[in-house]
Amino acid sequence: MKKSPNMAILMLAMSTLISSVPASAADGTDFTAAQQARIGEIAADYLVAHPDVLIEVSKKLQARQAEKRNQAYVQSAVASHRLLMQLDGVPVKGPADSAVIVTEFFDYECIACSAMAPVMEKVMEASPDVRFVFRDWTIFASRYAESTQASRRGLAIFRKQGAEAYMAYHNGIYRTGHNEGHLTAQDIESVASAAGAGPEDVNSYAQSDTLIKSNDELAGVLGLTGTPGIIVMPAENATPENTTVLPGVVSEAVMQQAIARAKGK
Repeated sequence: MKKSPNMAILMLAMSTLISSVPASAADGTDFTAAQQARIGEIAADYLVAHPDVLIEVSKKLQARQAEKRNQAYVQSAVASHRLLMQLDGVPVKGPADSAVIVTEFFDYECIACSAMAPVMEKVMEASPDVRFVFRDWTIFASRYAESTQASRRGLAIFRKQGAEAYMAYHNGIYRTGHNEGHLTAQDIESVASAAGAGPEDVNSYAQSDTLIKSNDELAGVLGLTGTPGIIVMPAENATPENTTVLPGVVSEAVMQQAIARAKGK
């Protein structure tokens, strides 16, 4: 049975209070059942009268939960290292022999991904020795058809015209500022044309859809719950100590710290 957030906070607060009690008393052997019940009432009354304690405890609880989730993300990424290094057909930018791989799971309809895009541009410019991998994860496709449409177009551009044209398209889509249902077919074609792409090839859909499906399955294995999902790890010998998973928008400084960690610095 799952505990409610309030109950979890109360339990954590109680554990904090009890931890300051001598062991001989904390185990309850010196108290009757009635006394133990009364202690609980006093503690509860104290917390109600001092909500600042609950706020502080809530913050500690959230931090513990976030750290636990992050550890699980990292363990999954390390265990899935071989799968993450399988890049056939996946858009990449950077040297093939790079010691560090940065993987981003994204959706063109994702407003958070749009916020992350200029940060990623700066990181890429400052890190020419790092290889960046872009995995289309169309989590908004059930709501917005343009999610899949934009991914299909980008993947076809990468296959036919390479990384430079792909990056022009990828960043161009985000620069429209259109997401969460506001990205249009006209936006997609306009950006594709500016990137030097030819007419859309419907015969390439199946190949793109296969890759998108594979990315979705990999995201599930990794335990990711949304976009952007960013993984920074060494190309070889990945461990929990040199692998970072960033589930959401982060700063350029945080990205650079993760890259340095993957380099063993």
